Amino acid sequence: MARDYDSQLLESVAVRRRRMRDALLFGAQRGRRTADERLGKVFAGVAITAVLCAGCVGWSFLQHTLATQKAEQEKQQRQMQQHEQPARSAKS
Repeated sequence: MARDYDSQLLESVAVRRRRMRDALLFGAQRGRRTADERLGKVFAGVAITAVLCAGCVGWSFLQHTLATQKAEQEKQQRQMQQHEQPARSAKS
């Protein structure tokens, strides 16, 4: 009999703690809270997606800018080499 009372007491304490925790987390309007949480998760997902997209666009812009600069440098080097060759042939 004593064991039954102890197990009932422990079970009732566990149920009470779970109810208190749920009341603290969700309040009296549990259905509304879960909808708010879902909406918050949607907004967080959209924000993370926007940051990732912005990062991809930034990386693409950086690569394009570096490729353009490299092409301009190569063009300048070719022009310098072309200017040096006629000067060398005129000296000979």
